[in-house]
Amino acid sequence: MTDNVGRLIGIMAALRAPSSGCPWDVEQTFASIAPYTIEEAYEVVDAIERGDLSDLKDELGDLLLQVVFHARMAEEIEAFAFDDVAAAICDKLLRRHPHVFGETAALSPEAVTAQWSEIKAQEKAERCTRADLPERPASLLDGVALALPALTRAVKLQARAGTVGFDWNDARAVLDKIREETEEVAAELDAEGAEPPSPALAEEIGDLLFVVANLARHAKVDPEQALRAANAKFERRFHHIERRLAEAGRAPKDATLDEMETLWAEAKGQEKGQEKGQEAKGEEGK
Repeated sequence: MTDNVGRLIGIMAALRAPSSGCPWDVEQTFASIAPYTIEEAYEVVDAIERGDLSDLKDELGDLLLQVVFHARMAEEIEAFAFDDVAAAICDKLLRRHPHVFGETAALSPEAVTAQWSEIKAQEKAERCTRADLPERPASLLDGVALALPALTRAVKLQARAGTVGFDWNDARAVLDKIREETEEVAAELDAEGAEPPSPALAEEIGDLLFVVANLARHAKVDPEQALRAANAKFERRFHHIERRLAEAGRAPKDATLDEMETLWAEAKGQEKGQEKGQEAKGEEGK
């Protein structure tokens, strides 16, 4: 394996050189780069979902650049360097996999997950003991990053609470709660009338979204991935509407809602037909 990581670190150092580097790169900070880090992580996920391995290679490189960029800025203020980042994750992986690198017996995937959470909690407690932090009782919910997408953070918060039994028993119980929250949204809509949305309505819609995220967790569905798939489906079907109207020399703004609903149903029917065709081919290949 060639030392392309070392080469990348050298390139980043040159880009950040105050007198000879890139003016844009030089003026960046951790905060200014953070949105790009999040964006690159999403682009990695997008390449995976599209099954585009060539693009995945490029996107992983872009994400690695973000790590190198942050590490270089930290090195400049003598906080840590890229090698320290790599060493920290190596040590963490060794600590959290005693069933692979230690003497712990072989475990089931469920036991591995429980062990990982327990070790992570121990590490957090040790950090809090060492750190000079304001006095505040430790919380089970500590460490669920605020910067996470809201749906993902909702799932993580609920999963943490669920480890101590603060949870519904199954997905159907959550579904009952969704019906209750829907009624509360409806009540606020009735109270709203023609006025602009109120804080109370926003709160009720937030509660509804939070419980839907919990339903996804109980059903073992990633809500972010599910919503991305729903977005993609909406785009496909709306593109069908635009295409069919364009064939008639029209645009969506010229069509009625009923016409667009009919074309939507047509797109949906075509997709269902394609799915059945693929299933039939799969059966034939068995």
